[in-house]
Amino acid sequence: MAKSIPVTSGGTQIYKIELTQDFSALCNHLQKLGYQKEHKICIVTDSHVEPLYAKEVKKHLNSSFDSVFVYTFEAGEHNKNLETVNGLYEYLILNHFDRRDLLVALGGGVVGDLTGFTAATYLRGIDFIQVPTTLLSQVDSSIGGKTGVDFMQYKNMVGAFYQPKLVYINLSTLKSLPERQLISGMGEIIKHGLIKDGAYYRWLTENHDAILNLEPGTMEEMVYRSCNIKREVVEKDPTEKGERALLNFGHTIGHAIEKLCDFSLYHGECVGLGILAAAYLSMQLGNITETELDDIRTCLIAFGFQTNIKGLVPQDILAATKSDKKMVGNQVKFILLSSIGNAYIYRELSDTQILDGISHVCMS
Repeated sequence: MAKSIPVTSGGTQIYKIELTQDFSALCNHLQKLGYQKEHKICIVTDSHVEPLYAKEVKKHLNSSFDSVFVYTFEAGEHNKNLETVNGLYEYLILNHFDRRDLLVALGGGVVGDLTGFTAATYLRGIDFIQVPTTLLSQVDSSIGGKTGVDFMQYKNMVGAFYQPKLVYINLSTLKSLPERQLISGMGEIIKHGLIKDGAYYRWLTENHDAILNLEPGTMEEMVYRSCNIKREVVEKDPTEKGERALLNFGHTIGHAIEKLCDFSLYHGECVGLGILAAAYLSMQLGNITETELDDIRTCLIAFGFQTNIKGLVPQDILAATKSDKKMVGNQVKFILLSSIGNAYIYRELSDTQILDGISHVCMS
């Protein structure tokens, strides 16, 4: 059964998250939004997703729209930059796209972030929709309107808040994901439970086998619940001035590791390491018990996460956290757990404390 989640701002619906099992209803949703056959559509995707789904999505769109284009860029976080955006700008200009037209972000978080940023800035704003194909993008990056690209290996340093007109999630795309991509997505999902819903976190651990086996009903329930948590947070704080920062649990150290690894680890894999480091710091402050920390570590291991990393110097990771966009003045804005299912913003960690948390997940 298809499920729908409305996302609102100030009490007014701004878009819907549609959970489906195929692409067949995509045109119907676009027509309901007012797009007509003369509107040009550009499917933006990467070299990994293009051979899997671009032809199928284009076929569906061609049934209702006269001009459907596909723009493909080389896959990988290292291509999430202004140079790739420039190539997409040129393609849109050469094919005479105007403000009435539409971009379709077909792929994972890199595709969604880059397409959204292009949409926000091309002609001062053109419509776009998210069609996320990875678990991480379905439950996280496609929701909330944060768009952006990396700059000189500083992650998401250039961006804009720009809302999609629709998030269309085809859950069947998860069947084509490599195992590491599934693990990466679970990093954000486990985070959702830890910061907002302890019962959901426990549900994840209890349904571990069904999740790893991609049991359709379980996957739909999991994606639906995670999308609702993300929706609830971004509705309360659409431009990250307060509560939305809680979604950065595990990300400050995670982003630093991701950068220093030159993006050889997936985003969610690094978030998993950051979660464990932040949970350790939460324990050190007396917020959670050592047993609860061990339980979080056990959960991460059960879902395939590595819980330590070799080859990085803790002091280098600490230095990288200082260039994170979550810095406030000279202080790192850290997200910690007050308990399982509840998180808070903490600005008082010393460098010594942060280094202790980093060392908890680093092997010499």
